[in-house]
Amino acid sequence: MPRCVLAYSGGLDTSVILGWLVDQGFEPHAVYVDLGQPCEDRDAILQKARDTGAATARLVDAQARLCRDFAFPVLQWQARYEGVYLLGTSIARPLISEVCLEVAREVGARGYAHGATGKGNDQCRFQLAAEALDPTVEVIAPWRDETFRQQFPGRSEMIEYCQRKGIAVKATVAQPYSSDENCLHISYEAGQLEDLSINGVELVEFGMTDSPQDAPDCIETVTIGFESGIPQTINGQPQAPDALVRELNTIGGRNGIGRIDMVENRFVGMKSRGVYEAPGMTILYEAHRLLEQLTLDRDLAHMRDALAPQVAELVYYGFWFSAKFDALLAFIREAQKHVTGEVTLNLYKGNMMVVRRSSPNSLYDEGVATMEGGGSYNQTDAEGFLRIQGLPGRVQGRVVPRGS
Repeated sequence: MPRCVLAYSGGLDTSVILGWLVDQGFEPHAVYVDLGQPCEDRDAILQKARDTGAATARLVDAQARLCRDFAFPVLQWQARYEGVYLLGTSIARPLISEVCLEVAREVGARGYAHGATGKGNDQCRFQLAAEALDPTVEVIAPWRDETFRQQFPGRSEMIEYCQRKGIAVKATVAQPYSSDENCLHISYEAGQLEDLSINGVELVEFGMTDSPQDAPDCIETVTIGFESGIPQTINGQPQAPDALVRELNTIGGRNGIGRIDMVENRFVGMKSRGVYEAPGMTILYEAHRLLEQLTLDRDLAHMRDALAPQVAELVYYGFWFSAKFDALLAFIREAQKHVTGEVTLNLYKGNMMVVRRSSPNSLYDEGVATMEGGGSYNQTDAEGFLRIQGLPGRVQGRVVPRGS
């Protein structure tokens, strides 16, 4: 009997796939990678896997790895896919593959199964990461198997299968949208959300955030401390990476921070709609950006900003374990060495407003920046600067006069 590991979440897709793998004669080993998913009973999920036919079912706690080794480097890049999405799902997938292959080596499995569809991005992220880490791995993607698709042409058939097998799942025929959760965010997609005429924010039952309308009528102030671009403290108290994100999720969530509804371009070519909530990471992105305004010089900041969309694409498409991404990670570690300090924000009904920012490495010089008389900036120096900057324009203007 061939052995495989299954990246198991306990959701609809992987619950069905686990039963299907057993039906196909596999010896599946379910791996629940604990990424700090809220709203989930982990013991019940593992027991459900065993009841469904998993040879073993285990939980691997990777919360700290997710934040420290994956989310925070992307935060340093200020990487947002298509300028909006903070990549909470994309970041998690290569880590899930990494953990599953560690378990595969332990149990002697050559196969690695996942529940990503043949239409989505996750199939790319899972497979590209797995094959980069182990070129001999056999990736099992049931959604790309025609017999599987014939048996399960839609979510309704999957729900019916689970009902016949006695497998408990969140989704129902009446409301078949799916969710993916970790400590960085929750994403919602499919089902009724595919209809763009529906208000996604009203449809979704959010697990992390209160609506801005229902948030408190008073401002909450929070101070984030960074060292070399990595968040370390909340209100002066040191926190482990995952604990820090979870606390900011609580703080941001009760203040209605971090909800988006977007239509994005998938790697496979189609457009899809996603509703996301990421309260903690939204706060961190804003605080980090404000601290960089003090600590990064202009040219380095602009270079980072020019490269950030490429970084976001590499993460979104699934090329975390690649030579290009390795080089970009090395670049950002060097670029962020002096991004140390504190930023204080006011949070109010979905909004973030800066109160103060400070850094021992601040490049802001009030004596240079002042618009008052005196100071350490000699305005006469601007004359030569502008003569040099304007030279190409003056030469071109003589050769090809404008307005003539």
